[in-house]
Amino acid sequence: MVSFSDGFWNIFIIVSTLGGLIGLYLLATLNSSASVAEKSEGEPKTMGHVWDGDLEELNNPLPRWWVIMFYMTLVFAVVYLILYPGLGSNTMTLNWTQTQQYEAEMAAAEKHYGPIFDQYQKTPVEDLAKDTAALAVGERLYASYCTGCHGSDAGGGVGYPNLRDRAWLYGGKPEQVQASILNGRNSIMPPWQAALGDEGVSQMVAYVKSLNASAPGDSNAQAANGKTKYIQLCAACHGANGTGSVALGAPNLTDDVWLYGSDDGALAHSIANGRQGKMPAHKDFLGEAKVHLLATYIWSLSNP
Repeated sequence: MVSFSDGFWNIFIIVSTLGGLIGLYLLATLNSSASVAEKSEGEPKTMGHVWDGDLEELNNPLPRWWVIMFYMTLVFAVVYLILYPGLGSNTMTLNWTQTQQYEAEMAAAEKHYGPIFDQYQKTPVEDLAKDTAALAVGERLYASYCTGCHGSDAGGGVGYPNLRDRAWLYGGKPEQVQASILNGRNSIMPPWQAALGDEGVSQMVAYVKSLNASAPGDSNAQAANGKTKYIQLCAACHGANGTGSVALGAPNLTDDVWLYGSDDGALAHSIANGRQGKMPAHKDFLGEAKVHLLATYIWSLSNP
């Protein structure tokens, strides 16, 4: 990734900033000079604009108080650049950085709020889920960090699991939910278009739908042909009966839960092109105490 505070960009920022200040100073100075209003043949210089027959715009200098305000802003800018970073990667006299500011604020917040989260960490999730105060804290954590993907109601969306049902890709036990939040998850469904071809993908769709009572296949012959291919290519992850694998994060194909949709087009796309999902790890960002509360709230949604 290109850094905008090193090398060429460091010099570019310095030159642009200082050049801009000098240019603004010259602009304010030139527009405040009395020479711009010198007379031509005894008459004030005009801008050549005339309204209503004889109303002309004169080329007068800016009002003195206005120019002084311009100079004051320039002085402020110079003082700011001496104290704070503004010239590339230079930290200037106060040696301030946004990283230091962030770390100081996080340390202060941890000192103040840390004990609130720590008091719940030793309580098992099943017991903590009965504590309304703990659930309220977990709900606020969810609203801050999880709604962008899983929705404000935790109902999920296309490609994002519903957290209110009991169809857990990696297991719905408290420790499994907590592990998903702490360490994140990376799921990969390989593409099979090259191995199956269009006809093979259609057969596989028919068989997968035949496994699911909510979306039965349309052709027994298609499904029968798809079963052979399923055993060869898919059973290792989804199981011989299509019930999935928690260890691998492979979905159960026999229930009525479809992460990317159950229509023929969505199933064909998943089989032909594969799918990739990523749940980011929150251990370093939130810490174990906050994750414990967050996992408690999420677990409670499917275990009221």
